[in-house]
Amino acid sequence: MPHSEAVSRVEHGFPHLDTVRSSITALYRRLSPDGVRRYESSVPASEVAVGTAEDPHTGAARAARALVQHLRLPDAPTLVTFHSMEHAASVDPAAGTVYAVELNERFRTHRTDIGAALAHEMTHVLLHRLGLSFPTTAENEILTDVVTTYLGAGWLLLDAFRQDGMSSQKLGYLTPEEFGYVLAKRAGVFGEDPSPWFTSAVAYDAWVRGRAEAARDWRRAPLAGAGWAARRRARAAGDRVFPCPVCAQRLRVPDGGADAGHGTGHGSGHGGGHGGRDVRARCGVCRTVLECAL
Repeated sequence: MPHSEAVSRVEHGFPHLDTVRSSITALYRRLSPDGVRRYESSVPASEVAVGTAEDPHTGAARAARALVQHLRLPDAPTLVTFHSMEHAASVDPAAGTVYAVELNERFRTHRTDIGAALAHEMTHVLLHRLGLSFPTTAENEILTDVVTTYLGAGWLLLDAFRQDGMSSQKLGYLTPEEFGYVLAKRAGVFGEDPSPWFTSAVAYDAWVRGRAEAARDWRRAPLAGAGWAARRRARAAGDRVFPCPVCAQRLRVPDGGADAGHGTGHGSGHGGGHGGRDVRARCGVCRTVLECAL
């Protein structure tokens, strides 16, 4: 997991949004909606905080154990060591009886974000055990950040984003706004408000921007209240395809009125006439039911 020291190197916006959405869909497919809901509580900062008076090895190992429990990994000893290295942290996800994580030497004295670095690495272990991966290394790192965040530990990664006029720090592979987007997706499902958790002002701003982008997904999906012109365009286009606002699965609502393909469930049209009708679309991945006006 790289970290940046130069303000200009921190990427912003939503350049990875397609992969982010695919990652959320893949998580729901692998765990099922009921499996995802087992992670209803985010990890509290108190469980992964390493204080300045605490031995860094002891504190990091304690934080790693807390993340093992949070991510519902098998109970096993944790070994955290500090090394001079290019990246923030690394782990061997296939290691057998011990969770062995290497942290960048800088975390020995800068302990605030040890929990954030460990959250990403322990999620690597979870994904290995789930057999969930994407074809490329870059996509897998994005997948890891998304799953870390959606399962309740990635808010630590967003809070690790700090920036002033001279330097910046960012952990993870998503942009700050993309972290905010995934966090907002999670917040919408579990009814969380992560706003009070942020200690970084720029991280909070990124959360707000990500939340706005996630809100646009909800506005894009249902056409409820659409005017006659929008309905006419939808009818002329035939199938209407949009991302599920919860799990990002592509939903298809054929103009005929019943769902088909792309993982959708069943749907039924009601209303009638040439003035438009409402169509119910159920996502076959996360089971969310939406109403679309055609």
